Amino acid sequence: MDYLSFVLCLLLAWITLYLILSNVKKTSNSNARILPPGPPTIPIFGNLFSLGTKPHISLTELANRYGPLMTLQLGGVTTVTISSAAMAKEALQRNDLLFSNRMVIDAVCALNHHENSIVWLPHSPKWRNLRKICTSQVFASSRLDATQSLRRNKVKDILSYAKKCSEENTAVDIGQAAFTTTLNLLSSTFFSVDLSDPSSEKSREFKAIVRSIMDEGGKPNFADYFPFLKKIDPQGIRRRMSVHFQKMIDVFNSMIDQRLKGNGPSSSIQSNDVLDALLGINQEKTEDIEPSKIPNLLLDLFAAGTDTSSSTLEWAMTELLRNPETLKKAQQELRETVGKGNPVEESDITKLPYLQAIVKETFRLHPAVPFLVPRKVHSDVKLFGFTVPENAQVLVNVWAIGRDPNIWENPSSFEPERFLGSKIDVKGSDFELIPFGAGRRICPGLPLAIRMIHLMLGSLIHGFDWKLEDEISPEKMDMEESFAFTLEKAQRLRAIPVMKAS
Repeated sequence: MDYLSFVLCLLLAWITLYLILSNVKKTSNSNARILPPGPPTIPIFGNLFSLGTKPHISLTELANRYGPLMTLQLGGVTTVTISSAAMAKEALQRNDLLFSNRMVIDAVCALNHHENSIVWLPHSPKWRNLRKICTSQVFASSRLDATQSLRRNKVKDILSYAKKCSEENTAVDIGQAAFTTTLNLLSSTFFSVDLSDPSSEKSREFKAIVRSIMDEGGKPNFADYFPFLKKIDPQGIRRRMSVHFQKMIDVFNSMIDQRLKGNGPSSSIQSNDVLDALLGINQEKTEDIEPSKIPNLLLDLFAAGTDTSSSTLEWAMTELLRNPETLKKAQQELRETVGKGNPVEESDITKLPYLQAIVKETFRLHPAVPFLVPRKVHSDVKLFGFTVPENAQVLVNVWAIGRDPNIWENPSSFEPERFLGSKIDVKGSDFELIPFGAGRRICPGLPLAIRMIHLMLGSLIHGFDWKLEDEISPEKMDMEESFAFTLEKAQRLRAIPVMKAS
């Protein structure tokens, strides 16, 4: 109780000073700029209580009232939200450079990770170097093509696991199985080894670490809203994040040490996997990345890649089981294109327009990250007659854009057909659908994520029919979301695979 009183006293003292200085600044700039409209604020907390437990929904509702460019005061942080494709295009394409820096949340300052993170570094030579390494070495098409066989073998593992469950008439936890497979797809591509198998406790532990990172990163943090609290970390979020980060970094350091000592896996395809490329970059001095900084890069790529991809696959499977006719259409396309009994290959994806449409529709309706990673403008920016003020936090609500009735007919319905014959893609040029972001800060892992999601989803529905556990009817499926940094299904999807008749 004494500690709480101390924190409240500090808050009151700070906010008093803040309000005095803020009023002085507002008076001096009153005629200089017009901020976007927004809801009224309350003393000290501003609009914090308007966020609720599902900010992507509450901010969408507020945007419907105040407009797609909206100002909020979240504690001591001026925040501008963008909730339309037109506004997003204006910010992330026409003013991309001005919006290219990050608003660094306190959680990722754990172990000073933000100083070596491709996600959180400001737009700078250091960031550009990491970006170039990812583009030319980690996610280059040639490297991904060279490691296709590794990912193919990991998909065989999940199909074997599903077959076993089918024979035993037991349900598959789709999210967990997808996470394990995604983890192994990544670890095979990066290290040429598995980090777990579908039924292993190790996979559950790794998932728990990644989920904890996403949960901590998505929690409302007083240290973000009242910056003077950063030094004391009042909720302990940064301290807990340090533990989670260290566990992952220890795993990656072990992999690096083995490779540097020449004790890599016997199955390693030298010069093909990503770790060889990263270490080779340093040895050849063609790019500048120290071995000690590689774990930070891997931490970003694994934390982001596993949780978002597995969540997307779980939502896709959920919607297909909820819409049996859509599932049948997808299976028919796979039979006609791939052939009954043949495995789905990455090279098949371009020949499967309906499968691609299902994935796009999943991205639209259930974006893995409801808000793009927060940005910060380093100077005043004019957008449609309004000023986004210097140092403001900018949140792009892709969940709202994906359900905008001005863009999408029947926006709440799962209708993959809307993308058949459409040129809309997820690569950052079509702002109606930007689950990976846009502009120079677009997710560098997009090329691998697209391959993995299509390959996993296509393989699961091509190899098996599926029925819900406990004979739940599709209409009664729980569709609640669980909000953190990523948007997962609140109630895990459990489904029983059924072997197809020969």
